[in-house]
Amino acid sequence: MQLQDYTKEFKYNWQLAAPVMLGMLGHTFVSFVDNIMVGQLGTAQLAAVSLGNSFMFIAMSLGIGFSTAITPLVAEADTAKDFIRGKSTFKHGLFLCIVLGALLSVLIFVAKPLIYSMKQPIEVVELAIPYLNLVAISLIPLVIFQGVKQFSDGQSLTKYPMYATLLANIVNIVLNYVLIFGKFGFPELGIVGAAYGTLVSRFVMVIHLWYLLKGKEKSKAFVTDVKLFVLDTLMLKKIINLGAPSAMQMFFEVAIFTAAIWLSGLLGKNAQAANQIALNLSSMAFMVAMGLSVAAMVRVGNQKGLGNYFELRRIAVSIFLFGIILAVGFALLFFVFYTELPMLYLDGKDAENALDNAEVLRIASKLLLVAAIFQISDSIQVLVLGALRGLQDVKIPMFLVFISYWIIGFPISWFLGKEETYGSSGIWLGLLAGLTTAAILLYIRFNYLTKKLILSNN
Repeated sequence: MQLQDYTKEFKYNWQLAAPVMLGMLGHTFVSFVDNIMVGQLGTAQLAAVSLGNSFMFIAMSLGIGFSTAITPLVAEADTAKDFIRGKSTFKHGLFLCIVLGALLSVLIFVAKPLIYSMKQPIEVVELAIPYLNLVAISLIPLVIFQGVKQFSDGQSLTKYPMYATLLANIVNIVLNYVLIFGKFGFPELGIVGAAYGTLVSRFVMVIHLWYLLKGKEKSKAFVTDVKLFVLDTLMLKKIINLGAPSAMQMFFEVAIFTAAIWLSGLLGKNAQAANQIALNLSSMAFMVAMGLSVAAMVRVGNQKGLGNYFELRRIAVSIFLFGIILAVGFALLFFVFYTELPMLYLDGKDAENALDNAEVLRIASKLLLVAAIFQISDSIQVLVLGALRGLQDVKIPMFLVFISYWIIGFPISWFLGKEETYGSSGIWLGLLAGLTTAAILLYIRFNYLTKKLILSNN
């Protein structure tokens, strides 16, 4: 095939993925705003948000990963014009997301005492606990939103989750400003104010998305008269069988980044704050790839429903190519501005914390150079995972992801991340090794599966 056979798909891929990218960036932007505003309070407060969110990231990965099972099933039903199957998928998926969101919130509260035994800086732990109490509750609306969002994406209605996320960001920014710093007569709550902003904005996000879907002709019938407790065991099992391995895939990846936060904490509050800055910046680049991954999931799911495996492979490869081009762009951005970007997070005029801030900036700048390199690997692995989910192939990829991150990546992070070796940079070299291994193994799996499907269809 010629290059133009792939590039001609770029326009439609962008139209489908752009709203998802903006929506995913919206999630990260909530964290970005929290980090910038909290960073003005000091490095200990920024490290506390990082530590609190490390628990949240693990729980979120399970909820968000599980919800991705809804998208390919809805996309397949949408292509087949099977309303009954599509609505059943949505209803059962929503029910499971509600249950999972509540369970994960309880899990955070149960696991919270572990934070005292993790050898983290004590001033950071004491600041993190009240923050964590509130953001744990916000898991419930977040996972419910993800369930509704995945349905909307499967219907190719990718703009509506974006609109809901943008509104949530506005609410979050306003509440952060008045509650963190005590503006307009509100109490000055510090990082607890950021937690309130996150909690309220996530409830707003769910309500607004549901309202938008009820107003759209294509989706109205799906989200009205939802008999949530009239359930079919077979459909529940189908979603769980797809969702559980997908949740574990995302858990294994997020957990290694969370481990990086904890390993950074062993090096001190400044290393942990720097890790949070670099992680937040690289997360925004990752969310662009995640948007394209959803497009891969939807388009591959559509072609699977039609049984057109040659087109399925061509479309998937076009998305991989597009994602690599964007990843290279982010890599160049990080290389060029690796010293300037971390400055966004700290108060350069803060004389009291000047030495701490200088150390944080020095460490974060080095980490951004490593992040620049792994943008490409990170993009490839998440794009291929999206295509494999569209094929409803989730169990073997789950094992490949585990091997990549925890058999290869984490030991390198642990060994090189000690203070006497490479410190924070060593931790991120382990992340680079894990992501690169995942990208290679997952592509080999995709290549094998699609060639096998094409041959069997001839």
